Parts: sequence; structure tokens; C-alpha cells
Amino acid sequence: MKHIGKLFAGLDWASKTHMLCVVDQDGRIKVRFEIPNTGKTFAGLVKRLTKLGVEGVAIERCDGPLVEALLDAGLRVVVITPRQVKGLRTRYTGSGAKSDAGDAYLLADVLRTDGHRLQALTRDSADTAVLRALSRTRKDLIEARVGLVNQLLAQLERVFPGAIGLFARLDSDVAIAFLRRYPTQHAATKLTQARFAAFLRRISYSGRKPVEELFARVHDAPPAGLSALEADGRAVCVLGLLRAIETVRREERELEAEIIERLDAHADAHVFTSLPKAGHGVRAAALLAEIGDVRSRFPDEESLAALAGVAPVTRASGKMHAVGFRYACDKKLRNAIIDFADDSRHASPWAAKIYNDAINRGKRHPHAVRILARAWIRVIWRCWQDGTAYNPDLHRSAVMLQAA
Repeated sequence: MKHIGKLFAGLDWASKTHMLCVVDQDGRIKVRFEIPNTGKTFAGLVKRLTKLGVEGVAIERCDGPLVEALLDAGLRVVVITPRQVKGLRTRYTGSGAKSDAGDAYLLADVLRTDGHRLQALTRDSADTAVLRALSRTRKDLIEARVGLVNQLLAQLERVFPGAIGLFARLDSDVAIAFLRRYPTQHAATKLTQARFAAFLRRISYSGRKPVEELFARVHDAPPAGLSALEADGRAVCVLGLLRAIETVRREERELEAEIIERLDAHADAHVFTSLPKAGHGVRAAALLAEIGDVRSRFPDEESLAALAGVAPVTRASGKMHAVGFRYACDKKLRNAIIDFADDSRHASPWAAKIYNDAINRGKRHPHAVRILARAWIRVIWRCWQDGTAYNPDLHRSAVMLQAA
């Protein structure tokens, strides 16, 4: 019987079609073809790869329906990031030019030659996958709300300058209630201080600014300079944006409640909720969701720090030695780690000391927070690997600081 060698596949991801290349153990192309980016074709692709006896598949992204289909079929999936692919192109062409077919071959051949160095993609548990989807969707809604608030601000600059800065936030309950009643400066022309005070009592306003100051800001604001007809039209825009903001806020709250419920039931919840300023809320859920629950994915703290983008990149050649910002990383993981680290310094003396020491050395705030995040990763990784909650009494550096 003729021996059939190992086969390796490379899949160049695109929005409409994916280019796939399969090479043998000597690097010769066995088959090359395109597939459209539709779920119906994924089953056929998986069946074809399985029939060929492909050893593994190299791809540029770690999520999506196609990746799920490959993992469901039991295929070994290895992620080679677009930045890595860009650096590897000169290994195959002098110009480093990009082509879909060339990248698909590159992915397959790198898997053939360096597959033993690459970590295979492992799926998180269903609980973690759902928590990640909820956390990311909530973050998307927050970004959508911020965009809507910016649009509302642009409208108010034209129709009601006096309402800008009246309350702490334009998307707060009190601000929305006020603008719903008085969407333009024309609508507020007959507003008196007594009427304004009664309105604030009705909506249970508990702000620190006195009614007289708030009313003066509305009453003394420069005129908008709009005709009554244009003001009425602009009011429709303001009210439409208010409705959109309220809808997004309502869905945010629903998702937050679902996230907290699922977080409390997660097997690793105690690890992340024990961290200072993480709490039993969306911040702890985001950390858990982005780090995941597959311990083998990060065999050491350095691998987690690198993917989170808080470990600097060192470039050394001869007498040249440069340390720079790590751009190639998981942006969602980095955002979760940075958000936690930045707030943790307000609750942890140890974290505050690391941050302040960095600032005193001349580091800017973003750099100081990354230094703190790198320090936290050492702690988080150890707790995560051991499955234990964070305990500052057992944290050597924190204990030494408290004793000082």
C-alpha cells in the first residue's frame, strides 16, 4: 500500500471568498481552490479536508462560523495573525507582495515547517463563550450610545446651547426627561424658575447644583438663531435621538443583568470577582470572557501578557536595542486588562504604588497603566491557573507594602 504523507492547509480569510491551499510534507501544492463566505459551503469544505486527511489548518483569525465548523470537525486549527503573515511574506517573495493565493500557501507552508511551535486553537466552555458574546455585545451597545450622544450634542449646539452641560451627562435620566419636555431653546422660552424647580422635583432631581444656577444657564444662554419652523424640525431630530439613546440604554441594562447572572454561575467567577474593583459585575465578566477558561492557552504569564499587549516588544540587533509598544495583540483582551488595572489603583495600595512609581519615573498615564497591568497579569495568571481567589494577605508584595 502506498504511503500517504501528511497534508497541511492554509486558509486566507476574506469578506466574500476564502482562498484555501493544501500542501504535502515536502511543501508541494496538492490542491488550491476558493470557497464563498457562506455557511452552506463550510460543511462541504470540512468534508473535503477530512477526506484529504489534512493534518491541520492555519488561519488568520480565531473566531467566526468557519473556525467553529473546523473545530467541530475535530481539525487542528492554528492561528497565524495578519501581522505575522505580513512579516513572513518576504520569506517567500522578495517584494513581500500580497495575494490571496500566496497568503494561503504561506499559511499552509508555515504550518508544515513550524507547526510544532504553534499553539493549536482550543475552544472555551460554552459558559465562557456565551459570557464573551454578551460582554462584547454590551460593549458594542456602549459605543453605539456614545455615538448617539455625540450626535445629540451636535444638534443641541445648533438648537439649544443652554442645555449643554446643564446636567452631568446628556444620556442621564434627568437630562433625557428635560430634553424630552424642552427639546429646543424655542420650547424653553416661556420656562420660569418656579416651573423649572417644579419640574426638577417631579423627576426627583438630586444634583448638587442649585435650581437658580441651572435656570440661569438656560435663561442666559445665547440665542440659537433659528426660525420657529426650523426649530420645530430640529426638535424632531432631538426627540428621535433621545428615543434611540433610551432604547440602547435599556438593552445595555438587560445585557448587564444577564451577564451578572451568568457570571455568578460560572466555575471561574470566584477568581475574577475577587480582584479589587472587579466586583460581581461586567468588569470581572469581561476579564473572564477575554482570558477564557482553557489553561493550556497561556502556559506562562508571558504569553498572556504578550497577547494582552502589556508586555513591550524588544528589538535587538548588534549594538541596536529598542523597546517599543506592542501593537500586535488581542485588542479586546487588552482593553479589559487596562480598564481593570486603571481602576484597581483606587482600591489596592500595592497597585497605587506601582502606578505612582511609574509616574514618578516620568512615564505618562497610559504607559504607567500598562506597567501596572503587566504586574497584575502575574497575579491574575497565577490565581487563574490554580483556580483560587485573589487574597492580598498571600500576595507577597502587597503584604510587604502594608507592613511598611
